[in-house]
Amino acid sequence: MNFTSLTDDLVRALAGLRFAEPITHVYNPLEYARSAWDEYTRRFGASPREILWLGMNPGPWGMAQTGVPFGEVALVRDWMGINTPVDKPRVEHPKRPIEGFSCARSEVSGRRLWGWAKNRFNKPEAFFKRFFVANYCPLVFMEASGRNFTPDKLPAREKERLFEACDAALEATIELLKPKLAFGVGGFAFARLEAVCAGRDVKLGQLLHPSPANPKANKDWEGTIERQLAEAGVVL
Repeated sequence: MNFTSLTDDLVRALAGLRFAEPITHVYNPLEYARSAWDEYTRRFGASPREILWLGMNPGPWGMAQTGVPFGEVALVRDWMGINTPVDKPRVEHPKRPIEGFSCARSEVSGRRLWGWAKNRFNKPEAFFKRFFVANYCPLVFMEASGRNFTPDKLPAREKERLFEACDAALEATIELLKPKLAFGVGGFAFARLEAVCAGRDVKLGQLLHPSPANPKANKDWEGTIERQLAEAGVVL
């Protein structure tokens, strides 16, 4: 198993899923931004990693644009050096256009997460020598208004099939990277790690999500997650 076959399997598993209102649009950046995702995994996830960080799903101005988890455009392009052509989703929401690496909007969560990595490690190779960052679910869900809809709010019948596909991909990611520690970035991702990693020799932890919608993240997020990492035994 490698990331190419893992991604192919996940894209196929998700292709037939349908979601009811209030969801009107679903984007899968593993399809239209596949070249960026492939470059990210090839360069930074080609061998086992000590620590896995797992997010929930893409933000509209992050991975939805760049194909990279928490993928704030400027940091993916200028720090990681990834800048590939990005296509369009099959049905595009007029209020949430995909502009790829030309997108001028900034993803706050990604700016905080990758900004910390840049400040702490300087070079991406130094960060990715120990860490890898993934998302549990690659799909972006939107309502008619353009408002983001997160997968934790899906009805049970829709969660079941989605989680089946995403659990299998997470399990394959764990097998591929063989992390000693896996952190959920937020409570949802931590819960999925608990479900998938039960019985595995992987230590689990939870990190404060960097979203500006989380009041705790708006005051010294970097200091908070460094304390959480230290409490889990991670020496930076």
